[in-house]
Amino acid sequence: MSTEETIQEQIHSNSILLYMKGNPEQPMCGFSAQTTKVLMACGKRFAYVDILSNPEIRATLPKVSNWPTFPQLFVDGELIGGCDIVTEMFEQGELQVLIDKAGGDEAEADS
Repeated sequence: MSTEETIQEQIHSNSILLYMKGNPEQPMCGFSAQTTKVLMACGKRFAYVDILSNPEIRATLPKVSNWPTFPQLFVDGELIGGCDIVTEMFEQGELQVLIDKAGGDEAEADS
Protein backbone atom coordinates (compact mmCIF):
# COMPACT_ATOMS: atom_id res chain seq x y z
CA MET A 1 0.00 0.00 0.00
CA SER A 2 1.38 3.42 -0.92
CA THR A 3 1.68 6.22 1.62
CA GLU A 4 -1.15 8.08 -0.12
CA GLU A 5 -3.37 4.98 0.12
CA THR A 6 -2.46 4.63 3.80
CA ILE A 7 -3.48 8.24 4.42
CA GLN A 8 -6.78 7.79 2.55
CA GLU A 9 -7.47 4.65 4.58
CA GLN A 10 -6.76 6.46 7.86
CA ILE A 11 -9.00 9.39 6.92
CA HIS A 12 -11.89 7.19 5.87
CA SER A 13 -11.56 4.71 8.76
CA ASN A 14 -11.74 7.35 11.50
CA SER A 15 -14.61 9.82 11.78
CA ILE A 16 -12.40 12.20 13.79
CA LEU A 17 -8.70 12.12 12.91
CA LEU A 18 -5.94 14.53 13.87
CA TYR A 19 -2.56 14.53 12.16
CA MET A 20 -0.31 16.15 14.72
CA LYS A 21 3.21 16.48 16.07
CA GLY A 22 3.48 14.14 19.03
CA ASN A 23 0.46 12.61 20.71
CA PRO A 24 -2.47 14.00 22.71
CA GLU A 25 -0.74 13.29 26.02
CA GLN A 26 2.55 14.76 24.84
CA PRO A 27 2.13 17.21 21.94
CA MET A 28 5.42 18.29 20.39
CA CYS A 29 4.35 21.78 19.28
CA GLY A 30 2.08 24.52 20.55
CA PHE A 31 -0.34 24.25 17.63
CA SER A 32 -0.79 20.51 18.18
CA ALA A 33 -1.22 21.13 21.92
CA GLN A 34 -3.92 23.76 21.33
CA THR A 35 -5.80 21.65 18.80
CA THR A 36 -5.69 18.61 21.08
CA LYS A 37 -6.95 20.70 24.01
CA VAL A 38 -9.90 21.97 21.97
CA LEU A 39 -10.77 18.48 20.70
CA MET A 40 -10.60 17.04 24.21
CA ALA A 41 -12.91 19.80 25.42
CA CYS A 42 -15.50 18.54 22.93
CA GLY A 43 -15.64 15.32 24.95
CA LYS A 44 -15.29 12.76 22.16
CA ARG A 45 -12.50 10.33 21.48
CA PHE A 46 -10.49 10.95 18.36
CA ALA A 47 -7.81 9.12 16.45
CA TYR A 48 -4.44 10.68 15.78
CA VAL A 49 -1.31 10.11 13.75
CA ASP A 50 2.03 11.39 15.00
CA ILE A 51 3.65 12.81 11.87
CA LEU A 52 7.03 13.09 13.60
CA SER A 53 7.29 9.31 13.88
CA ASN A 54 5.80 8.86 10.38
CA PRO A 55 8.01 10.90 8.02
CA GLU A 56 6.40 9.44 4.89
CA ILE A 57 2.97 10.61 6.04
CA ARG A 58 4.40 13.99 7.05
CA ALA A 59 5.82 14.44 3.54
CA THR A 60 2.79 13.13 1.65
CA LEU A 61 -0.23 14.45 3.59
CA PRO A 62 0.07 18.09 2.41
CA LYS A 63 -0.21 16.84 -1.19
CA VAL A 64 -3.26 14.71 -0.36
CA SER A 65 -5.06 17.36 1.69
CA ASN A 66 -3.83 20.41 -0.22
CA TRP A 67 -3.01 21.93 3.20
CA PRO A 68 0.65 22.75 3.92
CA THR A 69 0.81 22.89 7.72
CA PHE A 70 0.19 20.71 10.77
CA PRO A 71 -1.88 19.84 12.67
CA GLN A 72 -4.65 18.83 10.29
CA LEU A 73 -8.09 17.80 11.52
CA PHE A 74 -10.36 15.59 9.45
CA VAL A 75 -13.99 14.93 10.39
CA ASP A 76 -16.04 12.43 8.40
CA GLY A 77 -13.35 12.33 5.72
CA GLU A 78 -13.27 16.09 5.23
CA LEU A 79 -10.39 18.39 6.07
CA ILE A 80 -11.59 20.93 8.64
CA GLY A 81 -8.29 22.80 8.91
CA GLY A 82 -5.47 23.54 11.28
CA CYS A 83 -5.15 25.03 14.73
CA ASP A 84 -6.51 28.51 14.01
CA ILE A 85 -9.61 27.28 12.18
CA VAL A 86 -10.33 24.53 14.71
CA THR A 87 -9.90 26.94 17.64
CA GLU A 88 -12.14 29.56 16.02
CA MET A 89 -14.81 26.96 15.28
CA PHE A 90 -14.63 25.79 18.91
CA GLU A 91 -15.02 29.33 20.25
CA GLN A 92 -18.07 29.85 18.02
CA GLY A 93 -19.64 26.53 19.03
CA GLU A 94 -19.39 25.10 15.52
CA LEU A 95 -16.76 22.48 16.31
CA GLN A 96 -18.84 20.89 19.09
CA VAL A 97 -21.77 20.44 16.71
CA LEU A 98 -19.51 18.92 14.06
CA ILE A 99 -17.83 16.57 16.55
CA ASP A 100 -21.14 15.49 18.10
CA LYS A 101 -22.54 14.71 14.66
CA ALA A 102 -19.45 12.71 13.68
CA GLY A 103 -19.58 10.40 16.67
CA GLY A 104 -15.88 9.76 17.15
CA ASP A 105 -15.45 6.63 19.21
CA GLU A 106 -12.30 5.31 17.56
CA ALA A 107 -9.09 3.89 18.83
CA GLU A 108 -5.81 5.55 17.98
CA ALA A 109 -4.74 5.31 14.35
CA ASP A 110 -1.13 5.33 15.48
CA SER A 111 0.29 5.00 18.95
